[in-house]
Amino acid sequence: MRKLLNTLYVTTPECYLALEGETVLILNNNETVARLPLHNLESIVTFGYTGASPALMGECAARNIGLTFLTSSGRFLARVIGESRGNVTLRKEQYRISDNEEKSCVIAKNFIIGKIFNAKWTLERTIRDHGMFINVEQLKDSSQKLSNLLEEARCCYDLEELMGIEGSAAGIYFRAFNDLILQQKDDFYFKGRNKRPPTDNVNALLSFVYTLLAGDCVSALETVGLDAYVGFLHRDRPGRASLALDLMEELRTSLADRFVLTLINKKIVTGKGFIKRENGSVLMDDKTRKDVLKAWQDRKKEMIVHPFLNEKIERGLVPYIQAMLLARHLRGDLDQYPPFLWK
Repeated sequence: MRKLLNTLYVTTPECYLALEGETVLILNNNETVARLPLHNLESIVTFGYTGASPALMGECAARNIGLTFLTSSGRFLARVIGESRGNVTLRKEQYRISDNEEKSCVIAKNFIIGKIFNAKWTLERTIRDHGMFINVEQLKDSSQKLSNLLEEARCCYDLEELMGIEGSAAGIYFRAFNDLILQQKDDFYFKGRNKRPPTDNVNALLSFVYTLLAGDCVSALETVGLDAYVGFLHRDRPGRASLALDLMEELRTSLADRFVLTLINKKIVTGKGFIKRENGSVLMDDKTRKDVLKAWQDRKKEMIVHPFLNEKIERGLVPYIQAMLLARHLRGDLDQYPPFLWK
């Protein structure tokens, strides 16, 4: 359980929420483990199927406190809200900015700044920790190129130009990605990003983990009342969660790519767990998929210090915190959207 920015996150799946007077009770096996006054809360997010009492749901609706239910893995289930004035205002502002490319770029470039920064520091971390096993000069050159693009992104006010910068940065980063794979090189090699379908083991892992992260980002945005399908960098397309893809940009490297590298370099997965079909596509077998899912859930429970809030949180809450910060920026509570910058 953790309270951040007036939002209560209940991350223990077995906990049940109840109402006592003007206080929310957190119960585990019918024992009260915590209690917080409702007047201090703007929203409650609970992970798991145990649920909440009808009395608490009614009181939250009356006080306009959003009560969001997610699965233990973070998939969005439902949200109970009272009068929707706040969410309507928030979403209308989201739509207004999305329709204006100049204003969209102001927010979108912070997603890209976060993406390039995190890509650069993923390379720098490998140089620092594994300098004896890699081509240091080559990675340093890639890191410097990313630094140059980072400065370009900071000065960019055009969406098309920003997309070009993002594409250049992704190309530099992925050309260096194979050097970050330190173990099982015969089974796990990276010659470039491919998808729909992935044609090698590394891309199969990346695609699967990106799908998991995308689901977390959709849930996070829905939790704070934003429309996950209306983005600022990724433009509207039927059926595409554009804002979730925007949010993913800064989180891919720090949450997904590093996780995939850990799976390979620590031999949590092996080449035996992948199946190559006749059409060239590569899939994980059932056991490997379960192993990846378990490792993903375990990873999300690790504690980190959020670089903007300077508070300890579970790693899995990062998309929710970033979604909350984005909503606060759109409401005018923050001058800029602060990207997740992770070293």
